[in-house]
Amino acid sequence: MKKLRKKKQPIKYTEGKIFSSLANLAWPIILANILQTAYQLIDTFWLGRLGANAVAAVSISFPILFLILSLGAGLTLAGTVIVSQYKGAENQDQVNYSSSQTVFVIFFISVLLAIVGYFSSTPLMKLIGAGPEILSDSVSYFQVSSFGFIFLFMFYVFQSLMRGIGNVLLPMYIVLATVFLNLILDPLFIFGLGPIPGFGVAGAAVASVITQGLSALTGLIILFRGNKGIKINFSRMKFDFPWTRKMFNIGIPSSMEMSTRAAGMTVMVMLVTSFGSEVVAAYGIGSRILSLIVVPALGFAMATTTLVGQNIGAGKIKRAERIGNLSTKIAFFGLTAVGLLLFAFAEPITAFFVPNDPSVIRDGSLFIKIMAPSFGVLGVQQVLNGVFNGAGFTKASLLISVFALWIIRFPTAFVLSNNTDLSFEGIWWAFPISNLIAAIVAFAYYKMGYWKLRTIRYRHRQL
Repeated sequence: MKKLRKKKQPIKYTEGKIFSSLANLAWPIILANILQTAYQLIDTFWLGRLGANAVAAVSISFPILFLILSLGAGLTLAGTVIVSQYKGAENQDQVNYSSSQTVFVIFFISVLLAIVGYFSSTPLMKLIGAGPEILSDSVSYFQVSSFGFIFLFMFYVFQSLMRGIGNVLLPMYIVLATVFLNLILDPLFIFGLGPIPGFGVAGAAVASVITQGLSALTGLIILFRGNKGIKINFSRMKFDFPWTRKMFNIGIPSSMEMSTRAAGMTVMVMLVTSFGSEVVAAYGIGSRILSLIVVPALGFAMATTTLVGQNIGAGKIKRAERIGNLSTKIAFFGLTAVGLLLFAFAEPITAFFVPNDPSVIRDGSLFIKIMAPSFGVLGVQQVLNGVFNGAGFTKASLLISVFALWIIRFPTAFVLSNNTDLSFEGIWWAFPISNLIAAIVAFAYYKMGYWKLRTIRYRHRQL
């Protein structure tokens, strides 16, 4: 008689070695985030073959896209926090109910934002300072991207809910498949082939929307089937105002934090546009590289959010603090090393994206060299935000982001670029200055321990 194969038990993140738990959660999240960032990098690579104006058209619309997406994306973080705490408390019924409610609420928000984004595209691009040479392309890219908001948000929800219960491998596999598909579709729709016409800049958005739709559909099918740790149900998708209020109390500060960062990016682009399209293209490439490099920090922050949330749900506050301490050290030393490596290879990396424009290569590589040494402290800030978010104290992340961007980064960039001989290079220097100051403030606040006192006081009320 054959022996029954013992079913593999899921990892319990409220027990065992913290480093192992952190590593098991973080590396799939980091890889998934790198792959998602690859969407923009692939776009930049192919659009760079059309010229600097094509790169500038996408670069100038990206902050507005991020601003609109962040209004709803913060609420998906609320889903992670709520689900992770119920998972830690071993309350599967509430895990399923909270997941159903999250999908329901985010769907309506995504539809609203898609409509607003599409019809406001032209005035938004004009407001941000798109010149006549890139206005048409930036508007068309933004309009097509707006159609993908619903798909993008639905996959964000799937990722967030899976992350809340510690299932981070499945979303990574889906992202991996869609990135490979996007790698094929991007040149197809940008340049055209056979009966498929080339859409130019808008073609990059068409390719992304197709892959986003496939990933969202896959994620929803998995959630409805319910064999991966969460089962959502249409019968539970009704307006529950007390639950929605709880979600908004956690999610709105997170949305405002993301919106604050997006608005800060938007204002920075408005400042950059005053120096011409070549500087905009250099800024766009540097920003893409920055978004790729902070992915490890964001991955550790997201893993920290899940671990802290589950351990708080289980009543293990001291273990949650040890998680924060370890994540902070890993983010600082790891990203500092990556930053130094990037500093050494700034020119060839920039030339990879815009190979035939020496001035863009020069300015873009300088931007990377100025930012790179501060990546470690940027990682510290992101990870500590993850601790605060996991504790449900999303207002702390909001306040730190407002301080970093609006009190430090933008005023510094404006003063240095307009009142010194640095010119646009002053914008580059504002990044490391704000990263350092924000990390000091976040670390000091973390060590004060108010997030622990608040967690102990309100943990039972949250659950």
